Amino acid sequence: MKSKMLLVLCCFIGLVGCVNYDYPSNVKIGDSMPSASGQNLEGEPVNIPQDFLGEPTLLLLGYKQDSQFDIDRWLIGLDMTNTQVAVYEIPSIQGMFPRMFSTVIDSGMRKGIPKALWKGVVTVYEDGDKIQRFTGNQNPNNARVILLDTQGDIVYFYDAGFAVSALNALRSQLVE
Repeated sequence: MKSKMLLVLCCFIGLVGCVNYDYPSNVKIGDSMPSASGQNLEGEPVNIPQDFLGEPTLLLLGYKQDSQFDIDRWLIGLDMTNTQVAVYEIPSIQGMFPRMFSTVIDSGMRKGIPKALWKGVVTVYEDGDKIQRFTGNQNPNNARVILLDTQGDIVYFYDAGFAVSALNALRSQLVE
């Protein structure tokens, strides 16, 4: 049984390494966030941006496991500056193969994330490629940081890795 799991894991890693990371960003401030569906780690369906309408919402999108480092820096910065905004981590994974193993991937995430935070982690599989084509996925270790206004329109976008100046620019959008 262990050898079968190891084989599946090796195949998964090999196929993930073949994924095309070659989309430039198409995001423009004022654009509407394209709709996508996912499921939070509690198992509830989430529709982006429809379920976030009515309040400013910050999306921290990651396309690879290594994106988590950048996302964590954003979360620490937001916490340390006491930034008041609804925040969602959105792992957006493209390709049919990851969708086939979504249960295993989500289970692995649940093991590393405290249960109290599961509602704020929304995994997007089916629309992962759509999201990546919109936000771009060059430099995939960098998080895509998107601030939505109350109507689901993009008022801030950043994809160059965490920086204090970027955090301050984001915060300035929240006080306007």
